[in-house]
Order: sequence, then structure tokens, then C-alpha cells
Amino acid sequence: MGVLRRVSNLWRRERVDAEIEEELRSHLEMAAEDAERAGMPREQARRKARLRFGNPAAMRERTAWADTAPALDDIWRDLRHTIRQLRRSPAFTATAVITLALGIGATTAIFTLIQQVMLRSLPVVQPDQLWRIGDAASCCFSAGYTQGGNSRNDWSLFSWQAYKFFRAHTAAFEELAAFQIGQGNAELAVRRAGSPAPVKTEIGEYVSGNFFKTFGISAWRGRLLTNPDNREGAAPVAVMSFHTWEAEYGSDPAVIGATYQINGHAFTVIGIAPPGFYGAKLASGGMPDFWLPLTTEPVIAGKTTRLKNPAIAWLDLIGRVRPGTNRKTLQAQLQVELHQWLASHLADMNSQEKAVWQKQTLHLTPGGAGVSLLRQKYQDGLRLLLVAAVCVLLVACANIANLLLARGLKNRHQTALRAALGASRARLVRKALVESLILSVFGAVAGIAVAYAGAGLILHLAFTGPKTWAPVDPAPSTPVLLFALGVAVITGVIFGIAPAWMSSQTKPIEALYGASRAMQRNSHWAQKTLVIVQAAVSVVLLSAAAMLGQSLGNLEHQNFGFDPGGRYLISIDPKISGYQQEQLVPLFRELETRMRAIPGVLSMGAVLEAPPKGWMTHDIRIEGRPEPGPREDLSSGWTRVTPGFFKTLGDRIVMGRPITEADNAATRPVAVINQAFAKRFFGKQNPIGQHFGPAPEKNAGMYEIVGVASNVEFGNGPEEPVYFMSEAQSTHFDQANLEGREIWSHYLYNIVIWAPGNPPDLVAQVKKTLGKAAPNLVVSSVQPYPAVIYAGFAQQSMIASLTWLFGAIGLVLAAVGLYGVTAYGVEQRTSEIGVRMALGADRDSVLLLVLRGAFWQVGIGLALGIPAAIGAGYLIASRLFGVQPWDPLVLSGAALLLALAALIAAIIPARRAASVGPMQALRTE
Repeated sequence: MGVLRRVSNLWRRERVDAEIEEELRSHLEMAAEDAERAGMPREQARRKARLRFGNPAAMRERTAWADTAPALDDIWRDLRHTIRQLRRSPAFTATAVITLALGIGATTAIFTLIQQVMLRSLPVVQPDQLWRIGDAASCCFSAGYTQGGNSRNDWSLFSWQAYKFFRAHTAAFEELAAFQIGQGNAELAVRRAGSPAPVKTEIGEYVSGNFFKTFGISAWRGRLLTNPDNREGAAPVAVMSFHTWEAEYGSDPAVIGATYQINGHAFTVIGIAPPGFYGAKLASGGMPDFWLPLTTEPVIAGKTTRLKNPAIAWLDLIGRVRPGTNRKTLQAQLQVELHQWLASHLADMNSQEKAVWQKQTLHLTPGGAGVSLLRQKYQDGLRLLLVAAVCVLLVACANIANLLLARGLKNRHQTALRAALGASRARLVRKALVESLILSVFGAVAGIAVAYAGAGLILHLAFTGPKTWAPVDPAPSTPVLLFALGVAVITGVIFGIAPAWMSSQTKPIEALYGASRAMQRNSHWAQKTLVIVQAAVSVVLLSAAAMLGQSLGNLEHQNFGFDPGGRYLISIDPKISGYQQEQLVPLFRELETRMRAIPGVLSMGAVLEAPPKGWMTHDIRIEGRPEPGPREDLSSGWTRVTPGFFKTLGDRIVMGRPITEADNAATRPVAVINQAFAKRFFGKQNPIGQHFGPAPEKNAGMYEIVGVASNVEFGNGPEEPVYFMSEAQSTHFDQANLEGREIWSHYLYNIVIWAPGNPPDLVAQVKKTLGKAAPNLVVSSVQPYPAVIYAGFAQQSMIASLTWLFGAIGLVLAAVGLYGVTAYGVEQRTSEIGVRMALGADRDSVLLLVLRGAFWQVGIGLALGIPAAIGAGYLIASRLFGVQPWDPLVLSGAALLLALAALIAAIIPARRAASVGPMQALRTE
């Protein structure tokens, strides 16, 4: 299209030049002929004519400018005249600009976040040369030699051994970097060596030594990690992020080269990353404060290390390819290398993995945007909000078109006079379009401010709480400014077309004689049509907002299997606090004794991850049953608890007994299962006394089932199987991954306390008690349980809140549009109303006449909007919980809300019409 446009412009310029050339030639010939008739020789006459007209090229330029200058002058005159008119009508101008600012601002705010979250590349050198091995963004690690699930078999995560294999065998990569996946970054307890200051809880990310080199990043201060830093036995070092250095350490230059205790181990901070660089992944929380070499992971993790376990995939890989590399060829090579590496671990695979390892696939994807959990989490919600914002913009455009139509009709006599004095139809259309474009540009400027505030509001709603900083800037960037300008121009043309067309239809004679009824009727129909569109779009917005709001309410008040009222959740981290495994059971007993001494606290229980945060899963084996087939699902969730957990949470024991103090290191390992576990694996059989364990088969007799608890929502649905183990019992495994998981699972991260009635100052008393009982224990938060549950639905709350906001804006704009059309209609029918009242019509009949006309438009809007709202409900059905897309209550509520707004908007002009006296009305004709 661009080539065709340039060809068209070139052809048009050549045609104009040819016309000018022809005109100059004719003038030269006529001048020469005049000289010849006066008796001058032909050659001398032609020479004299050429001298008279001067240089032909300069003459052509002067002629072209003479043709262009009036047009530019006319446009400049239209601009100045329009600005003067807008200054003389401040109410009209303010209404138009505010309306457009809301529409353009809402759309631009959402686009700002889409550009930041979904379209932005990493702030690195030549991001187009970066390619990622894998195509899925994962929050957590993968255990075993198969990945993907759901019949996809896609491989996206890598162990340290797999990374080294790919790096050594893939020559197409100039550099191949590895970094810790998702939000599974390490929590660090950081304090400067020798400082008495409290420990700071920071986020660390393990990366390969060539991580910064792969992305072409230079240090802001000091130096960055290199390959020698990532060798085993190298002195532990760390790189601090610029955001952390500035926000938490006051940009102190003494940080570089200083030694810090990180989880009790000495690390030297060797440098600061540059501003704007946040790593290779974008998430809503857990952004790295420190980057640590991968080989220091065993130093921090201890016995739970993953580095040397080839079955634990916990790394993402991104590489910079050499120039001229073919993507398909490289992907095929990587696929072969994957199978070669898997084949070298065939002896370590279980039967299910051996059956499917050759079906594992690998995809090479663009890595310039990094790995974005934020994009994966918010992309559907942002698309939904963009559609809602576009609907608001559509309603705003209809409002402006109505305003301009009414303004054009009010000034129709002036327009007719211009036409009578020789103004062309193109000139009249241009003037109307110039006015609409100027308004849209003013609206865009105001919309940028609205967009900035709106994007900030969305960030506040999306990223709340500690360590939820994300590198998303609400300030409008160059692409956002261009987007706002583009939206302004497009909307200016769109809502200016109807007024411009109406201006072009002006008939000077009819208008000058006051006979423009046909034009008024046509304009009134155009205005009513726009109101109908506004009403229909408003119904869609309101119903979508109502459905999302009801869905959020259903999520927050669903049956979690326990009552959160009167319960509190404490988030701790014994591991980074320096506690050893043998200290944990005494720690939790001491905490329980202290907590129960607080007035109003009835019980306490600790758990690895409290509901509804979620739990870890793995495959299990039932004692006495054969090895399952490759497609048989024997996965289950699991967690570890202290004896008081079930009573404290309110999780009923429906069969057998709970975990008690008697289940300690001296007794056989036991487990309590939930009802979903019993149903899936035992059916109608009594599970009490049965044995099971984590895969493989040799662990099938590990745990004895002693009780069945009611189902509790642990994040994956209340019908998912879960089993509970005792904090005081430990088992030992031959498999390194199971042994590491066993050790890690004893570091319980959550404490639940039950204090019915919510005693006053309980949170303060709990914090004080924790400080006395365990001064070194890192405590992240103490919150009422309902607040924890509400925070889990932050994204749904954000989308529902903003959709309600957009629905409210659309409703107000639709009401304003209906008011304008009704008021204009009353003004045009003043004489008719006077005749009716002179013939005996009372005030009530006039009131009903006006209201009937207004509600007739709203009725058509509802007839169109309700089916559209149902269709929209089906489009967002995946985001709804317990709500049907065709919910009659939701649709009725949206319709009633629109009808109420319409009544308020129409009653004012209706009462004004009913108060006009007959003689006063007849005199207006």
C-alpha cells in the first residue's frame, strides 16, 4: 500500500507539473505571436518572450506555489477561525474535550500497559538476536525427565547438566545463558558484615557466569559476573540491581566491594547493574534484588540443592545466535540434542518416562522479550480491558458527533450564507473536519494525563504488597504518544464525518428562507441513531462489569472447606533465618505455647503452604498395586503440618484421627489424606491402614493412612487429592530429588492462629510475641485470613473494578448524549408543543410525549445491546466463576441501570417542555 501511495503521489505531481508546463508554453507562444505581428522576426520574437517570462524552472515553481498558497492559507484561516469559535463556546469545548479525554485516556492507559507488558523488548543490545529454548513461562521447577503434560510434551525447563550439554554442543549460539525460572527465586536474608542493622529480606536469582555478556549489559558501577565467577570453588560474589541499590541502599557507592552476609554466608557485592535492566524475565513479584552465580546455589540451599540433580529442571535458557543462523535448522539440531541428553539418562527414568521420552519436543522462540510471567498472567485481562476501553471511546465519539451535529444545525444559517457567497462543498466539509480534528487533538492532550493516572491506578491495583515491584512505567512513552495521536486523528475523522456530511448537504436557498426542515429531520435521526448505539454499548459494558463483579464475589465467598473468619495467617521463613532442621519442631512447639497465652487465641498450627496458596504435587504409588500405565494419573498434592493445624484451620476429620503429638520421630511415618484422595485412589474401600508413598514403586509402603480430612481449597480446586505429613517425622530416600524435597518440606512457611471474635490489637500482640519467642525468625506478614483470600484474587478484582469504571463512564456519556438529543428535540418541537397545549394538552401529556421519545431510543438500544451482552458473556466465560453469560439478573440489572440513567437524563428537558406556555411556544416559530 505504501508503494502504491507513493506512485499515486508521484503521478499526481507529474500531472500538475505537466499542466503548468503546458500553460507556460501557451503563454510563451501567444507572446511570441504578438511580437511577430508587430513586425519582429520569429526567432527574435521568441527570444523576447522568453526574456519576459524569465527562467522556466523558476516560473514553474512560482506558479506551483501560487496554486498551493491559497489552499494553505485557507487551512490556516480555518484553524484560526475554529479556535476562536471554540474559545467563544467554553461550555461546548469543555464538554467535548472532557468526553474525548475520558475515551482516549482510557484506551491509551490500557495500551500503555499492553505496550509495557506484552510488546516491550528487554532493555538489552540487539534483542532480535536472542532466542529462547522453550515456549512456556513456568513459575516452578519440573521434576523428572518428561515435561509438558496434556499431551503436548513440550520441553521448556532445564537442569544445570542439560544446560552445560546444550552450551557445549550448540555452536550456533555465540553465548547461551541460564537463569532461575519464574517466580521461584531464592529468598535471601541480607545484612552487611559486621553491621548491627536488622536483616533485610531480599530476592536473589541464580544465573550463569555469561548471563550479562549474553545480553550485552555493562555495569553501572563496579563489574558484572563473568564465567570465572561461576566456577565451583570460586569466591562467592553478587551483583545488585540498580533499583535495589537506589531504593534500599540510598545509592551508597560503598556498597561496591563490601561484604554482605547472605543467609549466613559471606558474599562480596562486585557491581551494580545498569538502570532499567531488571533481568531476563518480567513478573508481578519477586523481581531480583541480587544476581548470584549458579554454582553458589548449594551454598545457599544446603542439603536441598538442585544444582547437581539432573532430574530437576529449574533453569530457563536464552542465547544469542550467530549472524546468518537459520531458526528451523537450529531448532532441529536442538531437538536432536535433547533426545541425546535424555538417552544418556535412560537408566534413571521410571517406566512412565521411558514410555514417552522420545516424544518430547522442543521449540525455539524469540527471546528478545525474555520470559514474561507477567505477560502470561495479565494478557487476557488486558485484552478484555482494551475492548472495554474501546467501547468507552466509541460512546465518547458518538457523544461528540451528537454535539457537533447540534452545533452544526444551530449554525446552519451561517453555513448556508457561506454556501450562498460561493463556498464550495469541499470547503464546508473541510471546515467541519478541522473543528473535529482540533477537538480530538485537545482531547488527546488531556487524555494523556488521564492515561497516566489510569495506568498508575491499574499498577496500584495489580501490584500491591511487599516485594511486588515490577518494572512497568505508567509514564507515556513514544509509542504510547504516537498511539494517542493516532487514536485522536482516527476518532476526529470518524466523529467528524457525520457533521461534515450534513454541512455539505446545505442548500443555500432553502436555508436562507428558513425551509430546512428536511435537514433537521435527517439530522435528528442521525442523532437518535448515535444515542441508540451508545445505549447498546453501555448495556454491554454494564452487563460485563456486573458478571465480572458477581464472579469476583463468588470467588471470594466460595466454600473453601473452612471458615476464614476469626483466623490469621503468619508468613515466616525459618530457612533464611538460620534454623537447622533439628531446631524446627522445638521452635513450633515454643511458638504454639506462646501464642495460646495471648488472650483470645484458642489454637495454632503450622503448615508448609496454607490454603488457598497451593501445594506441591508428585506421583504416588499404592502398596500392593501394579506399576501404573503411562497415561494413568496418580498425581497428588502434599504438604506438612503440625498437630494443631486441622483444629486451627477448621478442617474436619471425617474418618480416623488427625496428626497428633504422638506422631514423632520415634514412630512410624503416618499421613492424613483428604476425601478427594480417598475417592480417587480407594473408591469405596476403607483407606485407614493402607500404605502409599511417592513414586517410584519401592516407596509405596512409606506412609500409613491414619485419617481422612474434609476437602479444603488448596489452590487447585477442592476436589484435588492432597495428603498431610507430620512435621515431627522424617523419612529418607535413595533418590536425591526426593531427599532434597523431604528436607526442604520441614521448613514450614505459614502459621495459622484461631482467635474467634477478632480480639483487639491481636496483630500487634502476635508480632510482639514472635519477637520475644524467636528474635531471629524472619516474619514477612501477619494478616487476617479474609485479607489473604482477597489478595489471592487481586487480578480478578482489578479487572472487575476497571470494567465497572468503564461501564460507569459509558453510562454517564450515554446519559449525556440522550440528554443532548432530547433537549435539542424539545427545542425543535417547541412550536408543536405550543399547538398541542393550545388545543388542550396538559403538562403530564407533554411530559409523557418527551419521555416516550427518549425511552423509544433506549428501548431499541436495549434490544440491540442485550443479545450483544450475552455474546460478550460467552467471550469472557473463561473468566467467570458461578455466573452464566445469559444470567437474567445481571441483564435485568444492566437494563434497569440504563433505564434509570435515561430517566434522569430525559426528565430535565421533558419538564422544561411541559413548563412552556402556549403563546410563548407559538412566538418562537
